[in-house]
Amino acid sequence: MNITEISIKRPSLIIVLFSVFTLLGFIGYKNLSYELMPDFNQPVVVIKTVYPGAEPNEVETSVSRKIEDALSNLEGVDYLVTKSLPNASIIIANLKYGTDLDKTMQDAQRYIDNIRKDLPQDILSPVMSKVSPNDLPIMSISATSNLSATEFYQKMKDDYLPQIQQIKGVAEITILGGEEREIQVKVNQDKLKLYKISLYQVVEAINRSGLDLPAGKVQTEKESNSVRLTGKFIALEDIKNVQVAMPVLGSPVYVKDVANVIDGVKETTSISRYNGKNGIGLMLKKQGDANAVDVSKLVRAKFKSIEQQNANSEVKFIIADDSTDNTIAAVNSVVFDLILAVILVSLVMLLFLRSFRNSLIVIVAIPTSLVTAFAVMWLLGYTLNLMTLLAMSLIIGVLVDDAVVVLENIQKHLDKGKDKRTAAMDGRMEIGFAALSITLVDVVVFLPILFLQVFVADMLKQFSVVVVTSTLTSLLVGFTLTPWLASRIGKKEDLQPTNFFNRFLLWFEHQLENFTNWYGRQLEWVLSHKLIFTGIVLLLFVMTLGIMKQGIIGKELISTGDQGKFRMALEFDKSTSIRQNNLIAQKIETYIIQQPEVATVFSNIGGPSTGIGSLGVGSANKTEFTIQLKSKKELKNVPTETFMKKLREDLKTKFPSINYSMAALGLIPRSAPIEITLSGSNLDLVMKSGNDLKAIIEKIPGADNVRLSVEAGSPEYKIIPDKDKMQRLGLTTAYVGMNLRTAFTGNDDATLTENGTEYPVRIWLDEFSRQNFEDVQQLSIINPMGLPIKVSQFAKVEQDNSPSLLERKDRQPAVTLTSDALGRPSGTVADDVVAYLKENPLPNGIQMTWGSDIKRQNDSFGALGSVLLISFLLIYLILVALYDNFIYPFVVLFSIPVAAIGAFFALNLSLSNLSLFALLGLIMLMGLVVKNAILIVDFTNQLKAEGKHFKEALIIAGKGRMRPILMTTLSMVVGMLPIAMATGTAAEWKNGLAWVIIGGLLSSLILTVFLVPMVYYLVDSAKEKISRKKQLK
Repeated sequence: MNITEISIKRPSLIIVLFSVFTLLGFIGYKNLSYELMPDFNQPVVVIKTVYPGAEPNEVETSVSRKIEDALSNLEGVDYLVTKSLPNASIIIANLKYGTDLDKTMQDAQRYIDNIRKDLPQDILSPVMSKVSPNDLPIMSISATSNLSATEFYQKMKDDYLPQIQQIKGVAEITILGGEEREIQVKVNQDKLKLYKISLYQVVEAINRSGLDLPAGKVQTEKESNSVRLTGKFIALEDIKNVQVAMPVLGSPVYVKDVANVIDGVKETTSISRYNGKNGIGLMLKKQGDANAVDVSKLVRAKFKSIEQQNANSEVKFIIADDSTDNTIAAVNSVVFDLILAVILVSLVMLLFLRSFRNSLIVIVAIPTSLVTAFAVMWLLGYTLNLMTLLAMSLIIGVLVDDAVVVLENIQKHLDKGKDKRTAAMDGRMEIGFAALSITLVDVVVFLPILFLQVFVADMLKQFSVVVVTSTLTSLLVGFTLTPWLASRIGKKEDLQPTNFFNRFLLWFEHQLENFTNWYGRQLEWVLSHKLIFTGIVLLLFVMTLGIMKQGIIGKELISTGDQGKFRMALEFDKSTSIRQNNLIAQKIETYIIQQPEVATVFSNIGGPSTGIGSLGVGSANKTEFTIQLKSKKELKNVPTETFMKKLREDLKTKFPSINYSMAALGLIPRSAPIEITLSGSNLDLVMKSGNDLKAIIEKIPGADNVRLSVEAGSPEYKIIPDKDKMQRLGLTTAYVGMNLRTAFTGNDDATLTENGTEYPVRIWLDEFSRQNFEDVQQLSIINPMGLPIKVSQFAKVEQDNSPSLLERKDRQPAVTLTSDALGRPSGTVADDVVAYLKENPLPNGIQMTWGSDIKRQNDSFGALGSVLLISFLLIYLILVALYDNFIYPFVVLFSIPVAAIGAFFALNLSLSNLSLFALLGLIMLMGLVVKNAILIVDFTNQLKAEGKHFKEALIIAGKGRMRPILMTTLSMVVGMLPIAMATGTAAEWKNGLAWVIIGGLLSSLILTVFLVPMVYYLVDSAKEKISRKKQLK
């Protein structure tokens, strides 16, 4: 007994089986979480070490290199990138695919602990995280309240943020703006000279007196009490009354005699505004493996509860930007496409199958097949994302294939007058083989993807798994549910033109018959004029190649998608202060908000930038705006890029001498699409090559905001002491250094405690003594003998520039060149760079590596190319196994190249780029187009077995299989139309994919039905000649 027989005779088994599937699928669907895309980023371990007051050269020699050496034997590292900035060292270890991230982090931590003693004393402990600094925040929030600025900041830091940080999936939150309270002790230099007291003494005095010390305990046999000395400062008066020295007995010098103590705010390092209103900005990043939609939901709920608890102080959290809004919109739009596809496919079925009951039998295959996909996704821990949902909507047309092919054949047997059960059995047995090979071919195409080892593989795996499970289930449905339903409710069709609907169906039937006969005549013509037809096909190929050469079709990995949102960064001169930056930024901001197209503006002035190459470190001369435009309807579909370019031109004329850079923010947060790292042993040569390449890339159309990571740094004053003079005056370098640092940076070791909160106390010179070059020279340092000595007496002060950042890659000096692509796909811009470098190679000893998008693109395009070849081979092998013949499968494979013609034509006409999705479409096409050929070849073989001559057999087979071929192809094309025509969120991706498939299917439909019989004819006539020769012998 075979499976079909069981399902017809004992249907309860089948019903139970599919009920279990449905149950599992339902549970799975309920438990799946939403996501935009499966994660496909390279995992990184980032080690950040803060070294206060050090400049890049020093950071590199004493911190970065030592940590680099320690990590040199860490397993699974693809490449190390080291950046030494002022005050901090950042090391990014990019890991190979499939490395266990947590284990690598533990190893790294161990290696670093081993060398901790070799690192300088003043560094803060190295911090490790899995969050790449290039990861974009998933939410930007602006918080406001009617509390005083300092109180609100303290509340935010001590009360609200810890609540948000403990939410599952939140990685780090960056605070922008706000005012932090700080007690400032501003020391007057002239008074120090008067009392012959050094600045260092003031610091020591304050730090030593504001302490609580546990002294131990006193105990008797019965009780015990601990003893504690409490000296913490609790009011400003306490600090003012600290005794600094007693130059003359009985007349001590207090802090209030030499300094001014005020309750102030910390120096502003960043300012945040939302639509021009000041607030505290928060940028929230999620952990690498967390689900953005879930994190966003939890965070929003937490904000609500904090707002309710603090209603009287009017705490408000305004969500300025949430990347997950788009996720849900994108996912919902795919679900809508899915439903539409099901409806359209049902209509096509109705036309061809001529009855509601048959259409119903076929449509049952769709939900039953998709349900198992949900179950499998849940078991494998996948999410509902664009990949998995796209796979579902694309495959609707495929799912009905098996059922259609089987049912159509059963219907033939019913029309011959057999009873239902026999017809169901015979019909299924006759075509079972063809149905099996069709499905296997569809599945085999996706198998190689499951074994890919590139970062894009995870994304494609989810797509493939959905396709494979649904298709296999649909085969099962075709062999069980379809024949069972047909054996119960099928009946002989006898259409009478009684009503309009039936008349329409009869008319359609008549047209179909005419078409089939016309096709039969054309086929005969083709079989007689083989050369002419071959010429036509070749001509089409040449045309397709011509189109490819034209360069209308761009290359890119994943199009950004136009979300009406972009980021604009301003960079002022290096020496600009944050106040000056804020003044100008505010004018620019007001100008942007006044533009009619703009909906919201989130400003981050001087704070750590987000996105491309940001290292989580802010700088006073940079400002960043995140701008959201109004909806597409209001803007009459003006592309965001057009507005961006116009805005930049306007701003350049109004506010010149600022460097403006911008990047569109799409669905996938992305780093700079073009990233080239040059490295070599000679730093000067590396820098020269970097600058030369930068000049070239700036001229390439589409390249925008080209920059080098290592730039000329900020201006600085260098104090070069004369060691001999210094020692004669009784000073040491360490002592001078400490005085200088306290004077200009301040010392904030002491704290003031108020209501359980500690506020820092900063001791330094008053503002007037730390403004310019003269102040550095005039700074007095009191030597151990109590004599004031000016810096200019023992050292010369020079003006100089220090590099703003030093970079290394794999322990060699390096420089990274980044660029955005505006108005042209990134892959195409990169191709131009490659072409230039082919003609003008880089100097010897300089290595160049692509990073970011292009690296991924090269990896994945290469991998997918090999997948195409392997799939081609696998299809051939499966067909060989099915037909037990090595020649006929070749005939079938001829249908694949002609599909490429249509695919590229369609890409061209719809102006889509060759992206990852289009390549997926090409892979999927291979499985789909072979189908038509299989149906014809399979039937011809059957007819030949009955003793017909091959030419006659071919024509009968072609006409007989025309209906299922048209049906399956049209249902597939119609199912794709809603996806191809889709607009709205993430449409750019879906369109390319769908157009490739539609174009390929149509061109293959038109050409395959002629080309395959022709090749078959050639093969068989050759066979005939050979056998004749043998007989003549």
